Amino acid sequence: MAERDDPETIGRRVQQLRHERGMTQKQLAEPAYTPAYISTLESGRVRPSDEALRHLAERLGVAFEELTTGRPTHLATALRLRLTDAQRTLATGEAEVAAEQYRALLAEAETHGLDAERAAALLGLGECAMELGDLATGRRHFERAEECLADAPLPSRVPALRGRAVSHYLAGELRYACYLLESTLDELNRSGLHDPDSLLLLYASAIGPYMDMGAHVRAAQAAEFALALAPQVGDPALVARMHRSVARTLLAEGRVAEADASLAKAAELYRQLQIRTELANCHWMRGYLYAQNGELERAENELRDALAMLSEKRAALYSSQVAVELADVLHRRGRSKEAAELLHRVLGDLSSERGAVHSAAAHRLLGIIAEDARDTEAAEEHYVRALSLLERAGAAGDLADLCRLLGDLLRRTGRVEAALDAYRTGLGHRTAPGTTTLGPAPAQPPL
Repeated sequence: MAERDDPETIGRRVQQLRHERGMTQKQLAEPAYTPAYISTLESGRVRPSDEALRHLAERLGVAFEELTTGRPTHLATALRLRLTDAQRTLATGEAEVAAEQYRALLAEAETHGLDAERAAALLGLGECAMELGDLATGRRHFERAEECLADAPLPSRVPALRGRAVSHYLAGELRYACYLLESTLDELNRSGLHDPDSLLLLYASAIGPYMDMGAHVRAAQAAEFALALAPQVGDPALVARMHRSVARTLLAEGRVAEADASLAKAAELYRQLQIRTELANCHWMRGYLYAQNGELERAENELRDALAMLSEKRAALYSSQVAVELADVLHRRGRSKEAAELLHRVLGDLSSERGAVHSAAAHRLLGIIAEDARDTEAAEEHYVRALSLLERAGAAGDLADLCRLLGDLLRRTGRVEAALDAYRTGLGHRTAPGTTTLGPAPAQPPL
């Protein structure tokens, strides 16, 4: 039950409602109370009992909750209904439209002091910003959602924590992203808070930063856990729509508790639609592993599956990252022209602030393709752009490899001193202490 306002606020509200209805204190008090009691209550000098407030609410023709909190009847349930509408909009890929819905909901939740609904709206705004590639704004929304949920159980805070971690990862802050995800996983698993959806979300989100840091074994283990935890749902969007429709009917009939229960089911199913993006990450991971193992046809199939799932979600940034790895597989399969066309199409969605590591990978591969075509000037330009992106992100293993490629190119074109500088830089990154050491792996879930 919502916390009631202080006696002075309730007193002013009773007086205002009484005046609006043209009632005297005597008329409001009868038959159970005296005009003197109403006068004392309206001045805020007495804390009224629930019994007295129910009497006043009935006489004034308002709901008990509205009298004690100032919130219109069924406001929280109505807001939750609109939150599931916004979740549905985001799930279908309309991030800008969903953001408008969430902003309106946030304003109402803040006006009426509804913390849980405020947190949900902030979380939705964070997801919208991430879909649109605005990482800094997304992170601020996730941080505010965490603040709203500071006293809630950890599983309730996981989506906001995960959002914040992914925003750091996409901005190139790999180690901090891993720290956030692993510390949350540890707390969940060690404290017995085995919430499958929360665990799946965290393990799947850890795959990307693990891969970019060179922690391939840990990435493979995270993908295995995520797939094992994945809920088996047929068509969550269809079931969620059904629950939303039922909730509207129940709310119209005044069956608020049942409407809330139906909305909770709809919201959970829309959250699983978001998990579809995370499951795409697992196909992405498998594609990477097959590519590393030389199984290029299987790698291409897995990466195309991941790309299809992400494109269906209109997750442009993630789609671009998968496309870079698919282009690498296509190049290795002898389809360099197709690979280059794919890379040029997606580079606009990547930058130093949005997917720095994959932006560098795209330039690296374009450099290799240019070298194969004997266009050394274009190759060097791509390698240098990739180098600046990787230095910012701190992806040490990739930096060392790129320095070798650049050094080889400079040596072949007769610039020996410059080549030696590139090789030295690469060796420095290869031997830098702690670049891929993440400490102990997080505790395992009870699968």
